[in-house]
Order: sequence, then structure tokens, then C-alpha cells
Amino acid sequence: MKYRNCIFDLYGTLVDIHTEEDTSRLWTAMAELYREQGAVYRPGELRGAYLQAVKSAEAGFASPAGDTHEAHPEIQIELVFQQLFQAKGVPAGREQAIRTGQQFRKLSTEYIRLYDGAEALLKALRASGRGVYLLSNAQSIFTTLELEELGLKALFDGIYLSSDYGVKKPDRRFFDLLLKGENLDPCDSVMIGNDGTCDICGGRAAGLSTLYIHSNLSPKEATPQADHVLTRMDLTRVKEILLGYPCEDSEHPTPQSHRGGS
Repeated sequence: MKYRNCIFDLYGTLVDIHTEEDTSRLWTAMAELYREQGAVYRPGELRGAYLQAVKSAEAGFASPAGDTHEAHPEIQIELVFQQLFQAKGVPAGREQAIRTGQQFRKLSTEYIRLYDGAEALLKALRASGRGVYLLSNAQSIFTTLELEELGLKALFDGIYLSSDYGVKKPDRRFFDLLLKGENLDPCDSVMIGNDGTCDICGGRAAGLSTLYIHSNLSPKEATPQADHVLTRMDLTRVKEILLGYPCEDSEHPTPQSHRGGS
């Protein structure tokens, strides 16, 4: 088989999500949640304190221009929610902060859903004997729960989330953590993602083959140079490329590999 190991991005590649963290409804609800736990904030005050705490936590971390749809992937966001309790004299523990952060995620999520064919794709790859891995710029306290709710957690042989490691794509170190941790040969592995900078340039620098999918969450950028390029979301075609033969549920001929211009 051409690709023995398939490494996936998550948001914008397998999962479609829209979050909104700047609504009065959200901060009113969060202020009430903190008040119920002894930390009294006005909604605007809480929003300002949250943004300042995030800014302080992110000091020194660089963010590539293409990294647009997952906020604060390097820090551990639960520490921000814990700090907001402590600023009001409430000695909240880590678990309390995690629960509060997860409620924040639910309140700020407009929708979250699998792209058509995502589950079938992962199951088909595993059934074929391929290794299936997740490498995502994401917050562990959000994403671990969302993987469970979407039924994806058990479909990966390994899950690597940036907040757990303090490093994110396209940093070569994040790719190497997965490759070394799972004992993978880059020559047998492919990175699949929707972000030209984080997934494709990062994957190529790590010695991986790459498959780019332009999705509704892709940043505005020139089509990246990848081994395979899809100009629209079509996970059935992704399955064909990775398995190397047409799928029964496909309405398309087997796509040819090509490199997009940058």
C-alpha cells in the first residue's frame, strides 16, 4: 500500500464547527456560571479578564497567518478559567476549571458536526490495515469531549492535541512527536488537512506526503503545493486516494495525484 499511515487534521478536515466567543449572550451566561460558584463578575468585566488572561498565557507563542479556526492551541485553556476564579478569591481546582471551560465551549459553539463520509473514511482505513492518527491544533479539554460525542475517539490509533504538548502545527516538533511516539516512517505516511500552512507546509517539512482539502474552514490562501489537492470537501474522494482504488459509494472516477500551484 502506498500510505501505511494516515495522519489527519480535525477541524475543517473531518469536523465542521462554528464557534462565536464575542456575544453578549455568552458572557452573560458565563458571568452567571461564575457567580453561582462564588466568583462575581459583570459580563463585560469577565470578558475583559478572560481576554487578558489568554493574552498573558500566549505571550511568546507565535501564530502563523493560516492558523485561523482554532483559538489558543498551545496553552492549556483550563488554567485561564482557573485563574478567573482565583482572581475573585475562589480557590477552584483544576477539575472545576475544566468543567467551566467545557461549559464555555458548549455555550460558544453554534454547531459542530462531521463532514459527510468522515466516519466511513476512518473505518475503511482501519479495516484496510492502515494506521490512523490525529494531529490537531486544539484544546484537549474541548476536543477530547467532542471526539467522544462525535463517535471518533475510538477510530484513531493515536491522538495528539497541541495543548497537551505546548507546540502546534506547522512546528516540526509537533509532527516529530507523533512520528517518534508511534514509530512511523514518514516515507509511508501522509498528512491530510485543510490548512496550507499548518497541515501541508508543516507536513512536507516533516517529510510526509500531503493531501490538501479546501473546506469551508480553510484560511484564505493560495492553493498549497501538495501531493494531492481537492478544491472542495469530498471525503469519498479522499478515501479513494488513500485506499488507491474507487469506492463503491463514489460518483467520481479515481482522482489523479497532482501538485497545486502556490
